Parts: sequence; structure tokens; C-alpha cells
Amino acid sequence: MVEFITNIDFEILYWMQENLRCAFLDGFAWVLSTCFEAGLLWMALCVVLFVFRRTRPLSVAVTIAIALTFLIGELALKNTICRPRPCHIDPSVSLAVPVPNSYSFPSGHTGSSFAAATALFCFSKKWGIPCLAVATIVGLSRMYLFVHYPTDVLAGVLLGTFAAVVTFLVMKKYGLDKRLENPLLKKRIIMKKA
Repeated sequence: MVEFITNIDFEILYWMQENLRCAFLDGFAWVLSTCFEAGLLWMALCVVLFVFRRTRPLSVAVTIAIALTFLIGELALKNTICRPRPCHIDPSVSLAVPVPNSYSFPSGHTGSSFAAATALFCFSKKWGIPCLAVATIVGLSRMYLFVHYPTDVLAGVLLGTFAAVVTFLVMKKYGLDKRLENPLLKKRIIMKKA
């Protein structure tokens, strides 16, 4: 079964290499890989969101979701499953990025991107939808770069989404999501009721 899935993974990856590979996409994928390394761009967004009181809970949710994804994916699953990357199996494919040293399953770039984007979506569809589109492109770029299998990326999607939804539900349970509401608007409603 594992061999069958790996064969399908490689078929998809080779198709991408043969049909999509070009200098522009190499450069674009390299930029995405660099910017989203270890959730770097998402964490920069968290810092900006944390500055404003109204969006602080959103910043906390994104940070927790990314941290959960990192702990489960990078520290636990990668070091337990120890799946070699496609570029380790077939070094004949030229890479647009340095060869990563870590294991392949799940995709950390994809996991952190979906953790952040899903957390943002849970709180605000206006922010979440474009971020989910970016997260999807990040996941596809990891396959294009030949550093992750499609199943690695799918696992990253599921793990990041799971971490974000759990984070949102816990915050909602304890009323931490309500702090995103406009405090001035809340005061006006209370004054009208009085």
C-alpha cells in the first residue's frame, strides 16, 4: 500500500517537473519557500496583529495553531515516520532551493501556512479566504520544488487545519474570541440597553 501511494506521489511530482518547470516558477517557488520557512511570514503577521488590542486574540490564535502544528508535525511525526524526501530518493532532479536535511512527512511549510490561514478564517472570512489561497499556493510550491510528496502536503493541510480549529474552539469555549469585537460598539449597545 505504501509503495502504491509513493508511486502515485512520484507520478504527480514528475508530471509537475515535465510540464510546469520554468525559470519564472522556479524563482516564485524559491521566494515562497524562503518567506514561509518556519512560518516566518505568518509570525511577522502575528506581531502586527498583536500590536492592536482588537486583533490581539487573533494573533494569539495564529501563534498557538502554528506552535501546535510545529510540535506535532516537525518534532513528533517527522522524527517518528522518517520519510525521505523525493529529492533524496531521486537526486537527478535539479532543485531551485538547497536540499533540505530534515525528513519529508508532513510538510512543515504547508502545515504552518494552513494553521495560520485556517485560524484567520475561523475569526474572519475576509482575512481567511485570501490567506487560504496563499497557503494552497505554498503547498503546491513544495511539490513543484520536488522537496515534498503530495501526501506530505495533504498531511500538512490536515494537521494545520486541525490545530487551528482546535485552537479556535478552545478560545471560543473560554470566550477569548469575543475580544475581537469592537469594544466601542459594545459600549454603545450596553448604553442603549440601559
